[in-house]
Amino acid sequence: MLARKGLLPDGFLLTRLAEDATQPNRFRTKSQRARFITKSGSCNVAHKNIREQGRFLQDVFTTMVDLKWQHSLLIFTSAFLCSWMLFAMVWWLLAFAHGDLEPRDPHDPGHVPCVTAIHSFTSAFLFSIEVQVTIGFGGRMVTEECPLAITVLIIQNILGLIINAVMLGCVFMKTAQANRRAETLIFSRNAVIAPRNGRPTFMFRVGDLRKSMIISATIQLQVIRRTVTAEGEVVPVCQLDIQVENPLRSNGIFLVSPLIISHTIERGSPLYEVSAQSLPNEDLEIIVILEGVVETTGITMQARTSYTPDEILWGRRFVSIMTEEDGRYSVDYSKFGNTVPVRMPALSAKELDQTRGVQDNGPHEGKPQGWGLVRAGRGGYRRGGGRACEDNAARPWYAPTEKEDDEKGKERKGQKKTVKLEVIGREIEEENVEDMSD
Repeated sequence: MLARKGLLPDGFLLTRLAEDATQPNRFRTKSQRARFITKSGSCNVAHKNIREQGRFLQDVFTTMVDLKWQHSLLIFTSAFLCSWMLFAMVWWLLAFAHGDLEPRDPHDPGHVPCVTAIHSFTSAFLFSIEVQVTIGFGGRMVTEECPLAITVLIIQNILGLIINAVMLGCVFMKTAQANRRAETLIFSRNAVIAPRNGRPTFMFRVGDLRKSMIISATIQLQVIRRTVTAEGEVVPVCQLDIQVENPLRSNGIFLVSPLIISHTIERGSPLYEVSAQSLPNEDLEIIVILEGVVETTGITMQARTSYTPDEILWGRRFVSIMTEEDGRYSVDYSKFGNTVPVRMPALSAKELDQTRGVQDNGPHEGKPQGWGLVRAGRGGYRRGGGRACEDNAARPWYAPTEKEDDEKGKERKGQKKTVKLEVIGREIEEENVEDMSD
């Protein structure tokens, strides 16, 4: 609807999915995996064989708010009709017991009815509606002849106010639910894994279509996968938190424009051993939860989505969609989910660390093994620590910096310094190389 008016492109969906669907995953599997969270954010879990159904009746208000609109409207209408019919029967019985339904001369002033102008059940039903909704057409009214009729009038008014309050409260809560605000929060249909600052990084994009902001917005990532314990117990749903990269060292974000949320894949990450070949076969689901307070209403809202291995693109990154025009920033949502390929090896982060020379076993986990693998003729590779690696190979991510060179100079002058483990390992290997050359 919005796309026809030219406000949004045709490929844009207002279900927290905004994507160019012409970019399928290169490693898409044939079988469709079941997921816990759908792309629209609803939980894909069916609860069956619940024997204690009475627990839902103990919280009637929440149960009615959670119902679908057609069921809520049916209950809304039935509640009023049943109350009107019930009190119509009471008013008819009062008139019948008092003898008001018997045919009498309208000019006979001797008989005073409990309720004037009630001659049948239809007139009693109309009077019940007038009392409960306080219309009062003026033709029917309660007289002081019957104290019981006055009591019934009070009871019906109180009960009618209670029904109005409950039903209007349910309608208000259903229309003002926080998930309605989440409809204008969009996530990219696909996530990507691309290098950032020399490390493989999991990334996705999130944006807000409204100008009113989400206050105290926080984002959380979780991985749901099936695991097997050391005792052989199969845990079908194992939830693992993923750290979101943020300079503020928290999960808080300032969602004033579309942001690319990233997670650096390193040791300790659930994606540390995932490679391009193993990604399609992984049994995992990455759930994204964005929480915050709506600025206009003050209601806490939550938006959710998830990414399965079929929706994670390897070796691609998101294109830029923000430009500066006439002194203000402009966002092009037609490119919200567009990606471009980048150069990236198909190895996992663990395999990349091993090729770079980082140990991954024993009590010395995290120590570098040297300067990596250096060509040793045509036959294979050898461990090297000499100048050949510095001259011929690319500078590794743990290479010494100018700060470490300054610390060496301070050590010669007798000053105290802190020596890192990789520096010790590198000096030991240099000494071994010199001994072998002698």
